[in-house]
Order: sequence, then C-alpha cells, then structure tokens
Amino acid sequence: MSKPHDAYDADRPLMLRCACGQDHAPGEHGRAPASQQELSHDFMEASLMKALFPVDSVRRGFLKAVGANTARAAIASVLPLQAMQAMAQEKGALEKKDLKIGFIAITCATPLIMAAPLGFYQQQGLNVQLNKTAGWALIRDKMLNKEHDASHFLSPMPLAISMGLGSTQVPMNVATIQNTNGQAITLHVKHKDKRDPKSWKGFKFAVPFEYSMHNFLLRYYLAENGINPDTDVQIRVTPPPEMVANLRAGNIDGFLGPDPFNQRAVYDEVGFIHILSKEIWDGHPCCAFGVSEEFIKQNPNTFAALYRAIITSSFMASQPKDRELIAKVIAPTQYLNQPETVLTQVLTGKFADGLGNIRNVPDRANFDPVPWQSMAIWMLTQMKRWGYVKGDVNYKQIAERVFMLADAKKQMAAAGWKAPDGTGKKFKVMGKEFDPAKPDEYVKSFAINKMSPA
Repeated sequence: MSKPHDAYDADRPLMLRCACGQDHAPGEHGRAPASQQELSHDFMEASLMKALFPVDSVRRGFLKAVGANTARAAIASVLPLQAMQAMAQEKGALEKKDLKIGFIAITCATPLIMAAPLGFYQQQGLNVQLNKTAGWALIRDKMLNKEHDASHFLSPMPLAISMGLGSTQVPMNVATIQNTNGQAITLHVKHKDKRDPKSWKGFKFAVPFEYSMHNFLLRYYLAENGINPDTDVQIRVTPPPEMVANLRAGNIDGFLGPDPFNQRAVYDEVGFIHILSKEIWDGHPCCAFGVSEEFIKQNPNTFAALYRAIITSSFMASQPKDRELIAKVIAPTQYLNQPETVLTQVLTGKFADGLGNIRNVPDRANFDPVPWQSMAIWMLTQMKRWGYVKGDVNYKQIAERVFMLADAKKQMAAAGWKAPDGTGKKFKVMGKEFDPAKPDEYVKSFAINKMSPA
C-alpha cells in the first residue's frame, strides 16, 4: 500500500516522500539533492523521533495527529542543531569509529546515555555501544583492562586511579562533569521521627563507592552534625541499583545515593528524602565522563569527536524545557529501566519527598559540564581528611593533570556555550567557603578529622 505524500516513513529520516518515490517533499521535486548538512539535520530529527516513540505504530499515530510541520518544529525546539552542525565541520579523520562506553544506570549519566538515541554520536561519525555496568568497581576494572574505550565515572574516580588509590595507577582524565547536584540522603520510612542527624548513631548507610562524592558528602554532613562517620555509624559500599532493595529489607537505615533511586524509594513507599545534596553543596559535581591519557594520545580525532558529542548532549540536558522529553528518552530498559514518572520528578525537580510534601526544586539535578579544578582539589582534601591518601598531596598538579578544563572550555565555545573564565570556581559546603589555594589548612580546620601522618 502506498503512503500518503505528506506522511513520514517511520524507519527513515524525517523527510516528506514525493510521488516519484524519492526522499523529498512533493514541492521539492526537480530541485538539487539535499546537502550533507540537510541530510544530517534530518537524520538527527529522525533519531529523536524514534527515541521518543520507539514503537512504529505509536510514532505513526503521533505524526498523523499533529502533522509533519508541527512534528519538525517540536524537534527543532529541543535540538541544538546549528551548534551540532558547526561542530561537526571540525572533524578530522577518525582513528577509531567503533567505541564501547560503560555506564551505570543512574540519571547522572543522562548526557552520555541520551547521546545514543538522539544521534549525537552518529553525527560525529561514531558507532558507540553503551554497556550498562553493574557497579563502580567493575567500571574501573573494565577501563583498566581496556574493555571500555571511555566511561561514565564518579568524578573522584579518575583522581584516585591516576594516583593508584585502590587500583593500579593509570593516568585518567575527566573530560566533562556529567552532572551537578542530583543526589540525596534517603532514609527508611521508619525513621520519619529521626530527622535530626544527631540521633543517627548506630545507623547503617550505603554509598555507591569509596571514591565518590556520595561518600564525601555523607561524611561531611555527618561530621558537621557531630557524628563521626568512622566510629558512630557504618558506611558500606552498595551498587546503586541495589540500594532501594536493601532499604526495603532493612539492611540499611539510609543511603546517600544517586537518582533515580532516591525518588524510586519514595515511589515504592519504602523511603523518604531527608535532604537533597544541593542543600549540602549547591552545584556540586557528581559524575564525570572520562578517558585514559593513552586513549587520547592514540586517538586524538576520535576523542575530539566524542568530546563534541558529549558536550552537545550536555547542552541539551542543561535546558529545563527539555527535561520531560529526556525522561522519555532515557527511561527504556536498555538505559535506566525506570518508570518515566520517577525520572520526570527527578529531572524537572517537581517531586514528592515521601513526607507528604510536593517540592519544586528546578535544579535538583543539573548538567553543567565544566570540570573545575577547584572541585578536584576539594575532592582531594576529603581523601586526605578521611585517610584515603597518605603523605603530602600536590593538589594543584593533580587537579590540573586530571581535570581537562581547557579542553572543556574549547568544546563548550564550539557548541555555542559561553565558556567560563578562570580555573577555579568559588563555592561553599554547608556554609563554609572553600579556598583551593589553601587545601591543607582546610583539611586541618575540621574538628572531626582522620588525617593520617605523613
């Protein structure tokens, strides 16, 4: 059966079909073939449409209901197409086109994940296989064993790996921060009457990994409330997908973990959100996108293309107006495998907290990709504070080597972002300002401290 002239072919780029059978609109019959740029534009539109409506019949129904022009306008409103096309023109010959990238199924990985179904990797000539991975130790090991070309990391992990903490020492780089904020302390529903952290002695908490912002922020929060995280409570490493089940079973009293699992605990009525991580440190980094120094040296053009794809994806993820669409894109089984309503609450910041409140915190999760070196220095101070690193630490040198700030600025500018100035960003953690020029003084300033002797 022939298709109407104004209908899309559901399995081809979003183009109107002419009666001649070619991929152009009837009014374009006889014109010169579309340019590569136009074809690329159409390809990206098609990628987004197929991601939003993966079932062919649903996609066709949507297109029939709203019409081709409305569909195209809607897609154009959410894709930074001009920036993508300008960046794509910088392509050099790719040393490697087929890449394997590891990720943990959490909302922190949103830019890295959505870049696949939305066509951002393809736009850069890359064929990316996203490998869902069970836990952070496995993420680390697959990078060290070169099973993955690049990876979703916890932002302190490349610092730790580069220093040989907990693993073989291999130089790693943070190309971008994947997300800022987006975590919470979630407690079991039986603890609704224990909102004062001073009453938490004897509690068992879960964090995703030792070298994680979750661990460092939980320790900071506990210590500021007079609880010694090494003696007054237990902190155990638990893969994020297992946190809600452990909370339900009573194996833990709470966790400082990534979303969507804080919201999933509320959704499943087993937990409540005690405090968002942004209320501890507003704008804190969490996860990162990283590669080894060896990969960059061997594949500079491939790395640049990968960088462009991730930065472009981060740009879209940072736009609040696109968050509901993004929730649809990352919800499927092969990605986060979560109810869309849970992801929408996390990404839009309009959510139930499990205490009977509906809260509206638009920047509950954000996606600022800048790998500020001052943030890296803060992470190093916490490694020092809690005894993960012994002896003297050259904070500035390590931060500059691992966090690729100059490269991120370059790619942000190419994507149409206003690249920030400077190498450090000022910030406060629970009201206390951090001075990256005086890291040792900062470490020594805390009453609860586990500094190991040099």
